[in-house]
Amino acid sequence: MPTTSAPDLAAIAQVLASDARAAMLLALLDGRAWTLSELAGAAGVSRPTASEHVDRLVGAGLLEEVRQGRHRYLRLAGPTVAEGIESLAALS
Repeated sequence: MPTTSAPDLAAIAQVLASDARAAMLLALLDGRAWTLSELAGAAGVSRPTASEHVDRLVGAGLLEEVRQGRHRYLRLAGPTVAEGIESLAALS
């Protein structure tokens, strides 16, 4: 039996319940780290709006940041996240 509680599942579902965040996660399935500007373009939102979405995804543990100098790159927080996104995409 899974150890995830209903509130935990609902919290993740709430984070995923955005077209822009879903588009970002789908784009990141390519396995590489993207810049905030690239994710904004993939989601069709402004850079400030993308930043808010990314902050929610990082806070939920779905994305991780990789900093190189002054640059910030974002990628999926691991293979479990990628598998989850792929499974949800298959359901849609």
